[in-house]
Amino acid sequence: MKLISIVVPVYNEEANLQHFYEAVCAVMAPLSYRFELVFVDDGSKDESRAILHRLEMNDTRVQPIFLARNSGHQLALTCGLDYADGDAVITMDGDMQHPPELIPELIREWEAGWEVVQTIRVTTEGVSLLKKSTSALYYKLLNMISNVRIQPGGSDFRLMDRKVVLAFRRYREHARFIRGLIGSMGYRQKQIEFVAPPRFAGVSKFSPRKMMHFALDGILAFSTLPLRFGLYAGILSGVVSFILFLHVLFVKYVENDAVPGWATILACVLFFGGVQLISLGIMGEYIGRIFEETKGRPLYLIARDKPAILAEEQKRRETAEKLTANTDGMLSAGR
Repeated sequence: MKLISIVVPVYNEEANLQHFYEAVCAVMAPLSYRFELVFVDDGSKDESRAILHRLEMNDTRVQPIFLARNSGHQLALTCGLDYADGDAVITMDGDMQHPPELIPELIREWEAGWEVVQTIRVTTEGVSLLKKSTSALYYKLLNMISNVRIQPGGSDFRLMDRKVVLAFRRYREHARFIRGLIGSMGYRQKQIEFVAPPRFAGVSKFSPRKMMHFALDGILAFSTLPLRFGLYAGILSGVVSFILFLHVLFVKYVENDAVPGWATILACVLFFGGVQLISLGIMGEYIGRIFEETKGRPLYLIARDKPAILAEEQKRRETAEKLTANTDGMLSAGR
């Protein structure tokens, strides 16, 4: 019987975990598949870990991993994908905005031969017009400058075949935009549209600062066009400065009406200074990412591994201890 791994990043989701667990179990019960729930706790400060401990004790299909600190949503997803053992792996959030009822449809499309089944969020119930507009504008800008087509409305709710997961594990950059990475990998991909319901409980943990950082990762990870901005801005400023120079010559020698040029000088200094600072800021973002990658630090640190792995290690230790004891006994008898 095939195994389905369901990877769920968790950060302060104490009010959602029990309901999510029950919903997934109810959806998977009539299906002829084994499944494991790989919860990756991303340094929660509430009772999430205690709830995961309780679920784990009552159901061996629950396989929580506890990270040593808050590493971020994308790295928590990466950790889950690294430790998932399934023939197919489904990634989704545990706040019920990724409806578990779609899981059978994802599995059907996978069985039909698709290697990546990606869900596309048409809209989210209760989301403001401003957020919808900025999201649409962001994806339009991203696709204008990116070398990889990224589907607007794409979410981290998807199914991946085992071979796609193994290929994904070879991508080890720190600043990751998983939606773009999966899109750039190729393979046979199918898209399913859905309307995201509101959160079951709690509030989103994506602050404006985290959303801005996430958006920058998406832009800088898949395009070098921002680096060219400095070149384009330099050309534009050169043209503008040449026109201003011609204007100064015209006023001085044709109209013979030269006036103190403090306003023009100030405008030029501010314009060129702004262009230079923007260019330096863009280069700094890229250089900062290069610096992070060259340090070679681990993507995440695990405080406690999957229970299945811990049990396997314990069994190996016990076997090794028995072999050592038997060997010592045979040596003693030989003497």
